[in-house]
Amino acid sequence: MLSRSSFTSLVVGVFAVYVAHTCWVMYGIVYTRPCPAAAAAGDGAAGGCVWPYLARRPKLQLSVYTTTRSSIGAESNIDLVLNVEDFDIESKFERTVNVSVPKKTRNNGTLYAFIFLHHAGILPWHDGKQVHIVSPLTTYMIPKPEEINLLTGESATQQIEAEKQPNALDEPVSHWRSRLTLNVMVEDFVFDGSSLPADVHRYMKMVQLGKTVHYLPILFIDQLSNRVKDLMVINRSTTELPLTVSYDKISLGKLRFWIHMQDAVYSLQQFGFSEKDADEVKGIFVDTNLYFLALTFFVAAFHLLFDFLAFKNDISFWKKKRSMIGMSTKAVLWRCFSTVVIFLFLLDEQTSLLVLIPAGIGAVIELWKVKKALKMTIRWQGLRPKFQFGAYNDSEKKTEEYDAQAMKYLSYLLYPLCIGGAGYSLLNVKYKSWYSWLINSFVNGVYAFGFLFMLPQLFVNYKMKSVAHLPWKAFTYKAFNTFIDDIFAFIITMPTSHRLACFRDDVVFLVYLYQRWLYPVDKSRVNEYGESYEEKLKKKSS
Repeated sequence: MLSRSSFTSLVVGVFAVYVAHTCWVMYGIVYTRPCPAAAAAGDGAAGGCVWPYLARRPKLQLSVYTTTRSSIGAESNIDLVLNVEDFDIESKFERTVNVSVPKKTRNNGTLYAFIFLHHAGILPWHDGKQVHIVSPLTTYMIPKPEEINLLTGESATQQIEAEKQPNALDEPVSHWRSRLTLNVMVEDFVFDGSSLPADVHRYMKMVQLGKTVHYLPILFIDQLSNRVKDLMVINRSTTELPLTVSYDKISLGKLRFWIHMQDAVYSLQQFGFSEKDADEVKGIFVDTNLYFLALTFFVAAFHLLFDFLAFKNDISFWKKKRSMIGMSTKAVLWRCFSTVVIFLFLLDEQTSLLVLIPAGIGAVIELWKVKKALKMTIRWQGLRPKFQFGAYNDSEKKTEEYDAQAMKYLSYLLYPLCIGGAGYSLLNVKYKSWYSWLINSFVNGVYAFGFLFMLPQLFVNYKMKSVAHLPWKAFTYKAFNTFIDDIFAFIITMPTSHRLACFRDDVVFLVYLYQRWLYPVDKSRVNEYGESYEEKLKKKSS
């Protein structure tokens, strides 16, 4: 059996190897080895090299067509929606055009965009050196339920007529992708023909020019920029919809990285992730600078490590816990209640599984802690459970008195604030249902005033003049994570209430540290496992 210290060392070692391997893989993605013969040849005559066609500086034109077919062979049954003559691959632009929506698309059909990059003055299908890429402009998703004022019945938006909304709210309907983001790889990079990167190779089109092989401009559609917030429901009365076409150049390293990220998101969708779940992952890459994204990866990796170590020590602490001396039962109950409420809130908001699953696991663990804190045992009499609670000794009863005293003072402040906040939101905020209002009121109370329920434990520490009963290892790891959360609280997108919650935890933890300094170690006091240093010495001597 591994000791606790050796197991922790093993976990840290595995974590270090994982970080090192990830850095090596990322380096392999962003760095591409150029053709070794290119530097010596200089004139483009080196064999085995694949040269960029853009180095010839051709005059190009960008054309965007729409059609209901996934493939086209001629000019028939397609609509030209955007034409950029004298297209400059170095110049960034964004244009919004109105696209006609065919009847087939209005009836839950699909509309495709064909993007051509070809020589100026020549139609795409007459140009042998054109490149093109296809992207669907529609996707299927369950529409967001309408929110109303629960007292007046007033809708947040104008009610959609029945004929415009043919499907039920729980059935997927066709949505319009209002953004189309295009990129062209602009580096004059010479590839080694014998070791072409597989990720870029599928976007490359080769042509033979004289004795050398050239690759045509690499055209890429940034699917990560297609966010759920930009989707629009397509109904039967829609004849035109806006489409924002944006273009920017892209480097080879970023192109390869973006291809891998899009493949990762596609894999998640193949494993059952919905459009909304995948959108949470897209936001990590699209809304963040690449350098900051790399920093975020390392910080998130350490956050995950500290989370695991805190989880391990917290479970170990409660597994061995035999006495509730010095521990606030009310604080344990509150943590359980708040964790379950946050889980139900995330479930009601249809939050990504990436967030929902850890929250659900945390709720189950907090329920287990309540069972330990209340010394509860469950006995089944047929299909009916019977709950039995253990007895507290005199020291534990004294702790409960301090706990009840703290909650009495706290209730004078907490209850009016929570009731007032719930009443205000009922009058001024729109919700999907009464259940949604109830869960939102609870979770707002948890975020806004949840730190007040940490105060009973501080009060118990003050009355007992001891902090020896607290799980300090788990607290230490959680403190590291709290400080990491502080760094990113105003950088990463999150609700304001959750952002403020990051800083409220700092205040309470600093008070815990002050109490640890204020109350020195007394070897006659019991620790978090119900044991004292003097008791251990007596056992050893006997």
